[in-house]
Amino acid sequence: MTGNEYQKLAARTMNPALRGRDVLINGVMGLCGEAGEAIDIVKKHLAQGHELDREGLIKELGDVAWYLAETATALGIDLDEVLERNIDKLKKRYPEGFSAEKSQHRQAGDV
Repeated sequence: MTGNEYQKLAARTMNPALRGRDVLINGVMGLCGEAGEAIDIVKKHLAQGHELDREGLIKELGDVAWYLAETATALGIDLDEVLERNIDKLKKRYPEGFSAEKSQHRQAGDV
């Protein structure tokens, strides 16, 4: 499945009462909320001795994807383009792959 196919299918479950900026607000607030739920699963594993709830984390990542798609929709941009732009940025930042040295010496405003 492509990002655009996912975005189209996810849009079927968006709240039809929301319009314009309300879709954008719901999308970014949802991203934050779901990212918080994902980190809570990892926190319980790392700091509280729980087994890693892998299935729960996968579900939360799916929720993050849904809100990412909603936010892209609110911006009028295809999810595939969001993903492609991110890879282009990363290729410029780390042309040879990740480097701790490059990461530690990035300047504000760098790609």
